[in-house]
Amino acid sequence: MENLFNFIATVVVVVAAVDLLRIMRYTVKRYTVKKINNEQRVLKFLRLKPNAKVPTRGSLHSAGHDLYACLEESVVVKPNETVKIPTGFALEIPNGYVGLIFARSGLATKKGIAPANKVGVCDSDYRGEYVVALKNSGSEEVVINSGDRIAQLVVMPVLDVKFSEVEALSETGRGEGGFGSTGV
Repeated sequence: MENLFNFIATVVVVVAAVDLLRIMRYTVKRYTVKKINNEQRVLKFLRLKPNAKVPTRGSLHSAGHDLYACLEESVVVKPNETVKIPTGFALEIPNGYVGLIFARSGLATKKGIAPANKVGVCDSDYRGEYVVALKNSGSEEVVINSGDRIAQLVVMPVLDVKFSEVEALSETGRGEGGFGSTGV
């Protein structure tokens, strides 16, 4: 009986994995980056300051591109302080995409430095300098030097949606439960 149970459990896991792969393949096909001005996956980078660095990936398959501080002099970020750090460049993100600025995991976990708004949203029609508001949630001062990696940029597709006012929403098992209602 135990062997039969293990066999059934294995079949269920395999079927679930196949369904997950099918969903992932559909999602990847649906949201693959399209050619932009006949150049696939190329963002226009405008250097606003001579020492600005082009964003780079930390490894071949990194999702994010590291953003670098572009400063005339070092900046000290005191505990519980937020400081705006310029990058010295502007980007042209294509319509239908968004640039999301996330914390660098090492900087956030080891020094307490992360974007103050947690995730910065860079809309496709924004053409100004990319500036990262960094908050020090640690207990010690942190020095940011020009050329330091301060955050990471991930470019993602955006769904174009409209809102439709309705009288009621469909029912779910979760309902209005939020803020830890499914567990901490």
